[in-house]
Amino acid sequence: AGYWTNHEVHTLESYPNLVLKKLKRKYPYAVINVIVTAIGGENSIKGETRMDRVLAHQPDVLFIDYALNDRWVGLAKAKDAWEKMIRAAREKNIKVILLTSSPDQRVDILKKGNDLEVHSEQIRLMALANGVALVDSFSLFREIAEREGTITKFMSHVNHPNAEGHEVIANAIMKWF
Repeated sequence: AGYWTNHEVHTLESYPNLVLKKLKRKYPYAVINVIVTAIGGENSIKGETRMDRVLAHQPDVLFIDYALNDRWVGLAKAKDAWEKMIRAAREKNIKVILLTSSPDQRVDILKKGNDLEVHSEQIRLMALANGVALVDSFSLFREIAEREGTITKFMSHVNHPNAEGHEVIANAIMKWF
């Protein structure tokens, strides 16, 4: 939905809108819309209850990105909700792209077995098992942390990427297009 800095919400610099800009550059004659149905702070269990309303928009592609907030609901409940959303989309022949977690600076992204890594691994396995696309944001930010020693310059807040961080995610999404 966007990230915030100094109480300002930066919707147009978030990855959905960055992807729209990149798609329009790549396909200038195509009619392309991005409909963001995100609700800040929502987890996959809540999101799954709204899936009928989301799919009523008849998207060609559905992005599922709840990993950061799913840490508080647990792996089993999150997996169940994600798989229900994947099934609902696929029943309507909608392509699905799953996203692993973006960073939270309170979590040592380099520490093996951290909660973001565990949820991200579950998402990787779901993508594989369901034959859907994956954008591994977690691995991308981990690579940045390994290379640069920190992810701070990619973050607007403790757990929200800034424009540069959203650009990392948008570039990974574009590989599917």
